Amino acid sequence: MDGLDALKAKYLEGVSGAGDEAALEELRLAALGKKGEISLKMRELGRMSPEERQTTGAALNRLKDEIDAALRAKKAALADAALDERLKAEWLDVTLPGRPRRMGTIHPVSRVMDEVTAIFADMGFAVAEGPQVESDWYNFDALNIPPEHPARQEHDTFFMARAEGDNRPPHVLRTHTSPVQIRAMTEQGAPIRVIAPGRVYRMDMDQTHTPMFHQIEGLAIGRDISMANLKWVLEEFFTAYFGVKVKTRFRASHFPFTEPSAEVDIQCSWVDGQLRIGEGDGWMEVLGSGMVHPKVLAAANVDLAEWQGFAFGMGIDRMAMLKYGIPDLRAFFESDLRWLKHYGFTPLDVPTVFGGVGG
Repeated sequence: MDGLDALKAKYLEGVSGAGDEAALEELRLAALGKKGEISLKMRELGRMSPEERQTTGAALNRLKDEIDAALRAKKAALADAALDERLKAEWLDVTLPGRPRRMGTIHPVSRVMDEVTAIFADMGFAVAEGPQVESDWYNFDALNIPPEHPARQEHDTFFMARAEGDNRPPHVLRTHTSPVQIRAMTEQGAPIRVIAPGRVYRMDMDQTHTPMFHQIEGLAIGRDISMANLKWVLEEFFTAYFGVKVKTRFRASHFPFTEPSAEVDIQCSWVDGQLRIGEGDGWMEVLGSGMVHPKVLAAANVDLAEWQGFAFGMGIDRMAMLKYGIPDLRAFFESDLRWLKHYGFTPLDVPTVFGGVGG
């Protein structure tokens, strides 16, 4: 037993003086490993008498447990000491206020789309949606745009590639949201009253044009709908959107999908370089409109003898520029956080049917 007492003193002293986990691991292997001193002594039990084996085996097991317990306690103590040192080096006052996080803002295009949708919803218009990659038929043919029309040319339209030998007309990135009107009439029939907001694509880039922009188009089909209804809807919309009474002026124009067609101007003036909507003797063109062409109704399987209606379309981005004084359309898509902070809206703002936002 004297030898076991010496082993116990040796390893407990070693454990107590170990400075790191690597030193502890060396002691563990030396004492309790397969070739450790205590393990070797356990092997000698087979050569002892039953009485000696019982006494010596119990003593070896106690020694083994004591050393193992000492190793575990020292390992925990070393971990606690390391944590204390780390906390001293990485000290943090948890009572200090948290770091402020800048609140994000809503993009003007998203805000205006919500405003416009809310206003038209108040007048009974539902929202219709459609794909941004359209077939030639929906984007052109169904809208009475013949193959020779300039809108089909490469300088205006993004055409999708076809496999070699595939002679079908290529799909396109939709150049307007008018195809949504065709889809809505085809699926729902008449009467119908919808708006179609969304992204559209054209090959153009300057201060007032971008290759991708946003449109919203409106469609109303009924038995007795006329241009007078169209004028009332647009004036009610502009009045709600700009927050002032707005007069409109219709000028004869031409669009393949409407007949008669009209460009719509709104009353405005310039005072000290600032645009003022709804006052003065000036006019600004803002959208195109007209009565839906009979060929368009026929393409959507609407009975021409019973139904008629109007359609209009305007640029969401341009409406945002007019209302919020944004000078350059290209800035909408440049991902400038300073610009977005200046022109953006807080997430808790909600659009109202009177235009603008309310808390």
